[in-house]
Amino acid sequence: MRLFMATLSTETNTFAAMPTAMSGFEAYFLRHGTATQEPPNLMTEALHVWRSKASALGWDIVESLAAIAEPAGRTVTACYEALRDEILTDLEAASGADIVLLQLHGAMVAEGVDDCEGDITRRIRAQYPDAVIGISLDQHCHLTDAMMQACDLIICFKEYPHDDASDRASELFDLAHQTVTGEINPVMRRHHCRMINMYLTKTEAMRSFVHKMSALETEPGILSVSLIHGFPWGDVADVGAQALVITDGDLVLAGQQAKRLGRAFYDLRDAVSCHAVPLDAALDQAGSASKGPVVLADMGDNSGGGAPGDSTYMLRAILDRNLSNVATGIYWDPMVVRMCEDAGEGADLALRLGGKTCPHSGDPVDLQAHVACIRSGLGQHLGKGLEPLGTLVRLRVGHDVDILVNDLRTQVYHPEAFEQMDIELTLKSIVTVKSLFHFYTPFQRIASKIIQVATPGGTSPDFRNIPFTKANAYHWPND
Repeated sequence: MRLFMATLSTETNTFAAMPTAMSGFEAYFLRHGTATQEPPNLMTEALHVWRSKASALGWDIVESLAAIAEPAGRTVTACYEALRDEILTDLEAASGADIVLLQLHGAMVAEGVDDCEGDITRRIRAQYPDAVIGISLDQHCHLTDAMMQACDLIICFKEYPHDDASDRASELFDLAHQTVTGEINPVMRRHHCRMINMYLTKTEAMRSFVHKMSALETEPGILSVSLIHGFPWGDVADVGAQALVITDGDLVLAGQQAKRLGRAFYDLRDAVSCHAVPLDAALDQAGSASKGPVVLADMGDNSGGGAPGDSTYMLRAILDRNLSNVATGIYWDPMVVRMCEDAGEGADLALRLGGKTCPHSGDPVDLQAHVACIRSGLGQHLGKGLEPLGTLVRLRVGHDVDILVNDLRTQVYHPEAFEQMDIELTLKSIVTVKSLFHFYTPFQRIASKIIQVATPGGTSPDFRNIPFTKANAYHWPND
């Protein structure tokens, strides 16, 4: 038995000004068949799981590309084609495989190709029509007809933040194994919910809905259940939430259950959706809190959704209000990092921070700052995976405002991003993080309160006014 596996992942904000090029993959994670020789990150956890399970069965394993880029704008055509063709060439060089498993994102958009995942799987199906093809997706994906037609199995993460990547990879492997041996005959149906929003599975009512999905998987004939959350900042035809059900050979049951699940989700639309607080109101709440730290999510500038990571709205408001005992970050500003490296730790500098990439970034903030710490080679955990941080600089403004700046676009996942720079977050009154939800679980352990803040920016949670041109006009909350 031969297993072929690969990873290609980026989440495309089609409204973002910055293109995704090969440099983005090179900066974040790009390996040519060697990813499982290193510790896992979120999108390579699956490769580690699949290698372990296939090795235990004595299978032949072909590991291909692992390419991951921080979300940004559309992927440059030459870059996408080079990465796609490397996977296809490796598969051809291996003379095909009995099982092809891919960890993809599901919301990758290239110049001229709105559905990269559908394009890749369609080409693999045409090349090897008898292979069992399974893909694992981030639930912030756009599930398409092309993916459904090309794949035998599609499984999405159930949790957001994504701390179940290994569990979903194991599930996909086991179902693919049962398929190739003839134990099951998976068939899939989906139901479009016509909802565009963000859904945090660690709080109610999403927590109960995830349990409902898992319970459904125990019913006779049902193999797997996924809820596609969708990626709101992708202007493609299939944007939005969808319910996906896989059954053992029963298309009618799959369709009935997908429709039932999707309608149940729509009925919960107010309860499950993100409700963010305006910036001034959030700072009022944080400033009047009796104990800290109060954690504020700078939702509008989440690089994990394709925003630049250099917006200054939150920082300027903190400084204008003369708020004290604050930690804030991570601001993406390679120019400031370079200046601090040249000056060295202990330097006092006049710096112009952020506000450089696009109109969404706001204006730069002029600072008199002390370079308290510079460190490279650090990482932060996202579930079991370790994500890179690039070079980090800790700036001190005044006596007690700490600002984290780095040269690698990434959102905040874990308190250790601050703690590794000698910032004790539990002693801070206010902590602001450039992130949507991925930070939530680990920060919940230290926060007195968490506030999702509707800041301006490339990932602003103003879902009613995203300027779609390709999506069906009929979706909630717009209609």
